[in-house]
Amino acid sequence: MKLLYEGKAKRLYEGKAKRLYETEQPDELLMEFKDDATAFNGEKHAQFENKGRMNQAISLLLMQLLEKQGVPTHFVSTVGNIRTIVKNVEIIKIEVVVRNVAAGSLCGRTWLKEGEALKTPLVEWFLKDDDLEDPMINDDHILEMELATADELAFLKSEALKINEILKPFFLKTGLTLIDFKLEFGRLSTDPSTIILADEISPDTCRLWDVTTGEKMDKDRFRRDLGNVMESYAEVLKRAENAVNS
Repeated sequence: MKLLYEGKAKRLYEGKAKRLYETEQPDELLMEFKDDATAFNGEKHAQFENKGRMNQAISLLLMQLLEKQGVPTHFVSTVGNIRTIVKNVEIIKIEVVVRNVAAGSLCGRTWLKEGEALKTPLVEWFLKDDDLEDPMINDDHILEMELATADELAFLKSEALKINEILKPFFLKTGLTLIDFKLEFGRLSTDPSTIILADEISPDTCRLWDVTTGEKMDKDRFRRDLGNVMESYAEVLKRAENAVNS
């Protein structure tokens, strides 16, 4: 595929961790992973060499795993170490968070303690809006703002839980516990009635703890100044590749 890139492509979007460019195919885009790391709604920022490469590799591995299990995603093909061709979607402005173990903001707004296993996976909605700092919202808010229909919300929850049931045992195979993760979905440009998984799945969007030691192997290493950020990402990639190939 010929790409409208390298100075010629229109940049459609730049977020904290990725850029999107047009291609000659209106139903496909070029997604580029950045080396930037951000936390606390962008207040904390740094760059790590090879972060984009590792996040792309991990995300594509997991997207392909999900595709094989019947979860449609936006992944089409890779174009080098940090660029991927993806289906053109309109992102639904809802961040879907699935939690298996208490951590992060959940502990700050409940009596649950960090590391406490949840009786059943929790699915939470957050408004995708940096200016409002991605606040937590409920079904009624979503319906009022017309972000999704009731049927679409039911689908998002069902699909998120299905993804959880695929990723949990996979990560256990790698010696990691899937604590929680964030998903984004989008409506296909060619068929807005079809919703598919988009964005990425990586240590930027998942909490992953070593099963034996409890060591954090994700973006919390950056958030909490724990050090060895890229070493942890590299270890997650290595374990994931070994699990796929074993």
